[in-house]
Amino acid sequence: MKRTGSKVSIAVIRRLPRYYRHLSELRQQGTVRISSSALGKAMGLTASQIRQDLFCFGGFGQQGYGYNVEKLREEIGEILGIDRGHTAVVLGVGNLGHALIQNFKFGNNGFNVEAAFDINDEVIGTTVGNIPVYGVDELDQFLREHRVDIGVITVPRSVAPVVAQQLADGGVRGIWNFANVELKLENAEDVVVENVHFADSLLTLSYMICQTADDKETEE
Repeated sequence: MKRTGSKVSIAVIRRLPRYYRHLSELRQQGTVRISSSALGKAMGLTASQIRQDLFCFGGFGQQGYGYNVEKLREEIGEILGIDRGHTAVVLGVGNLGHALIQNFKFGNNGFNVEAAFDINDEVIGTTVGNIPVYGVDELDQFLREHRVDIGVITVPRSVAPVVAQQLADGGVRGIWNFANVELKLENAEDVVVENVHFADSLLTLSYMICQTADDKETEE
């Protein structure tokens, strides 16, 4: 798959992980080929949308022949950087941080969690899912001695900006932020921040069920 020189829209980029996930499921089911129509039906997209999205990264697949599932999965994985061996650290080993380390399959998404950091003496010096937990006061030294691509922030929102700046100053290239606050970093234009707001997803669901209910009332 060839990359284009033009900038790809964020909407297309956010669909790429969905393609990768669905293709991974198809691969596990033993599917060898799939048409854009069938893939679109499974994902709730049109065949035209899928062809347009994938065309952003070059032409592949054959009309009337479909896509090779394994090849397309590998190439989308390459675009997403899954094969680049990204490293990560987790800041905050409370309920959410603990759950992410234990249950989220970082490795399947191309990330290796190197360490976790916390202020709680009861967890410092322990391991969570084979990941060592250090004190936050050891973070700067760890960043100097290790290449860390992303920091996963699950600390309280009151301290998240300070922790995020510390990560950025230490050379981290991306931040996955679960602190429910929009982070603004100083002198860190190259650091990418992905803010995760659970409430946004829940309120989107609220809107959708309200719309469904309103539509039914209108029909009646």
